[in-house]
Amino acid sequence: MPIYEYTCDDCGRLTSVFTRTMSAKVDATCSHCGSAKLSRVLSRFAYNQTEQQVLERHGAEPQQLEDYKDPRQIGRWAERKFDEYGMELPDKAREMIDAAREGEFPSPADEL
Repeated sequence: MPIYEYTCDDCGRLTSVFTRTMSAKVDATCSHCGSAKLSRVLSRFAYNQTEQQVLERHGAEPQQLEDYKDPRQIGRWAERKFDEYGMELPDKAREMIDAAREGEFPSPADEL
């Protein structure tokens, strides 16, 4: 059951369209402005990486905005910054980093 993505030629926003089969005809309209002028785009995808692959790809510091979506990268950066400033990492921050490394999304920091 594929999901196809389209960019609206009028408003420029992304619309996802669910179909039952790959051979089904798709009559898509923009879910934001209602336009039928859509261009199909290649969908983004994710793949798992080992700790070593992440380190090789990102190096010591996040380089681009996408790097901040990887919880392992964010956790390493936070640990390094606390260490640089000679501060103890709070227990709650440690729990959040460890949970993120296990694939669990921690609650927002403003709830602390």
